[in-house]
Amino acid sequence: MIEKCLTWDVLPGVDMKAYVAWSRKTAETLAKQPGMIEFRASRNLLGNPQVRVSVTWKSLADWAKFAESDLWHSMEAECRTFATNIRMELWGPSPVMAEPLRPAK
Repeated sequence: MIEKCLTWDVLPGVDMKAYVAWSRKTAETLAKQPGMIEFRASRNLLGNPQVRVSVTWKSLADWAKFAESDLWHSMEAECRTFATNIRMELWGPSPVMAEPLRPAK
């Protein structure tokens, strides 16, 4: 699995109604992409960056195919109308601990 993390700050003075609509539309569109496993959005309780979005993909090939698409490029451009300080990271499994550790039940 591959996890793509995006963080950003919402631009001052943004139309929040439009931003929320864009956010929901983007999440719904991502959920329909081949190889997409999970979409998760978080807010930073300590300040900046204000938003973190994590999207988990089955494979690097799935992410790469999507990243090369016109759909991704249009989504990325639209994001820039609402956000600043955009940062993207791409994470893969750890060679030391590839599976998550969860408490015993």
